[in-house]
Amino acid sequence: MNTKVTMKDIAEKLGVSSVTISKALNDKDGVSEELKEKIKRVADEMGYRYNTMAKSMKEGLSYNIGVIVSERFIGDDVQSFYLIFFSKISKYLESFNYYGILHNLSYEDEKNLILPRIYNESRVDGIIILGQLKSDYIDLLKNIDIPIVFLDFYDSHMEVDTIITDNYYGAYEITNYLINNGHKKIAFVGNIYSTSSIQDRFLGYCKALLENRIELDFNYFVNDRNEDGKYIDFQLPKDLPTAFVCNNDQVAYHLINFLQKSGFHIPEDFSVVGFDNDIYAQISNPKLTTVEVDMDTMARTATKILVDRIKKSRKSVNRIQVPSKIIVRDSVKDISTDEKEEVKELLV
Repeated sequence: MNTKVTMKDIAEKLGVSSVTISKALNDKDGVSEELKEKIKRVADEMGYRYNTMAKSMKEGLSYNIGVIVSERFIGDDVQSFYLIFFSKISKYLESFNYYGILHNLSYEDEKNLILPRIYNESRVDGIIILGQLKSDYIDLLKNIDIPIVFLDFYDSHMEVDTIITDNYYGAYEITNYLINNGHKKIAFVGNIYSTSSIQDRFLGYCKALLENRIELDFNYFVNDRNEDGKYIDFQLPKDLPTAFVCNNDQVAYHLINFLQKSGFHIPEDFSVVGFDNDIYAQISNPKLTTVEVDMDTMARTATKILVDRIKKSRKSVNRIQVPSKIIVRDSVKDISTDEKEEVKELLV
């Protein structure tokens, strides 16, 4: 029969005082972050049970965090990028003795400016907004009297802590990757008015083209969704490009399927790249060359900032940009060698 693990048990195992254990498990000052993490890890391994309800009543906190995602980013897709993001957020919240409550914000509630019940019923101590919301709804959030963090987007409507990936430089790098593989006719796939992330990825794409003296062709801007964020059929330009930069992996996956059903081969006929490095990059055939978003660092940073806000230990507003990196797979063809062969034939 298992006996109840106490703070004294953890202290004896680690060779520190019970006061140190108490401070660490309650996220108090006076213990380094490294030691806090070690104590929490050992406490979990030993089966220590946190008395969250008693702590909640004593401190007037719910020890819940609301994570709000617009339904247009999830829908019926169990492999959604944002559902995976939420699982990582939940993991890091647990390290602070918090629980994550996912709220799928319906299109109607977003349009009609209805705040979620988890806020109105005071069930959460703070909120993470995961993914871009409409500007009117963001204005509504100005009246929220609990801490908020924006994750994976930014907005000029209000001063709020924001954690984003380096969308601009990631798209700039992967467009340059295509250019270095001989591509000059490169299309961008995405609604540039949809989210701040897509806009920044589009601007990174433009920067790479301009830097390489490749003229921007407005016919090569391919829309992927309507103003409500719902995906629409692809309308490709008559003068087809040799490569496509897609604003995310899901769009790239659907574009590849669309091109293949039209009788084309990837990457023999077209090169396609994405952004995120999510499940769609892996299930795509061929597997997708893409830009990896460091969801782990973003989730960890967002939860730490929000908990600090709740404790009132953070004063300045932060906008933190997390680096991304290219993951090379099989969806890009090097056509620079083809061009060299053509030049040789002309010279002969």
